[in-house]
Amino acid sequence: MYCPHCGQERTSHETNFCSRCGYLLTGTAELLNLGGALPAFPTRSSASSRKARGMKQGVFILLLTFLIVPLAAIFSVMVNLKPWPAVIAAISLFVGGLLRIAYAALFESSVPDNTSSLPAGNRTELGPAWSGGALPPQRTESAAAFAAPGIGRWRDTNELEPHSITESTTRHLQIDEQQ
Repeated sequence: MYCPHCGQERTSHETNFCSRCGYLLTGTAELLNLGGALPAFPTRSSASSRKARGMKQGVFILLLTFLIVPLAAIFSVMVNLKPWPAVIAAISLFVGGLLRIAYAALFESSVPDNTSSLPAGNRTELGPAWSGGALPPQRTESAAAFAAPGIGRWRDTNELEPHSITESTTRHLQIDEQQ
């Protein structure tokens, strides 16, 4: 198998990366083994909506009240404080849970999320225009973009400035040796 990125031949089947450019070859090898067909990844069977997830979060915060409030009360008794930590925890968690439930019920969508057949990581590797089963759109570039530069647009290397101090120093030393 050859690397689709640089054309380097794969040295062994145990390597997962191209030895020249570092391209990940595992997905390419799997694609070739399947005859060019994308593998079927399992999709989420129970797609939940944002509203349902928000309701679950609100109920979780409400139930968390029953764990945090007794712990705060025990802590305040151990430190000989007034029961303010337990009261603050009870009010904030209870009201926070109710507010989360209300927000989910009023403002979040009840349409289930669309889940693709590919995980999000694989979709980005195939490119931003990949839509699941279609090829990306064709890109056309004019031939003028690939034409050689016209006469008069060439730059001579003698016109370029030296890139470092050592080049100019070396030139001065060579001139001194010739004289």
